[in-house]
Amino acid sequence: MNISADLERIAQQEAVFVFERFDASTAWELGARIKAVAERRGVAVAFDVTLNGATVFYHGMPGTTLDHADWIRRKRNVAQRFQRPSYVVGLWGERDKTTLAESHGASVADYAPHGGAFPIRVKGVGVVGTVTVSGVPQRDDHGIVVEALAGMLGKELAEVALE
Repeated sequence: MNISADLERIAQQEAVFVFERFDASTAWELGARIKAVAERRGVAVAFDVTLNGATVFYHGMPGTTLDHADWIRRKRNVAQRFQRPSYVVGLWGERDKTTLAESHGASVADYAPHGGAFPIRVKGVGVVGTVTVSGVPQRDDHGIVVEALAGMLGKELAEVALE
């Protein structure tokens, strides 16, 4: 993994993963896509989709635990606070050799700068929610979100996925 290359590719993801509209029905479709991606990959994950601060979709696949729900909460907090994917914030810390506690006073009990949470943006509006996955290594959590968003927004996965 190359931090600079991942940061550059994730910036491209952020630029193209913008919805025309996003509501509870869209959240349901996104959640269903995440479940399908995880099933194709043969992994058990927990995931949620929030809209305007409220959880509108949550699912824990068989094999997940309450710990996954807490990881989701902590990753989601990162994406909400910084309005960037949680993986980006973690990569910044790795690159700069610092932690969120050191750089922003963020408690490790409430913030997890690990891959898996992605802000949901609507064109002309901005960030309206988040989608978060937990259950596999962080880069793979991020990849599941990317694959679901790419499919939903009609983007070629090969053009947006991390290398």
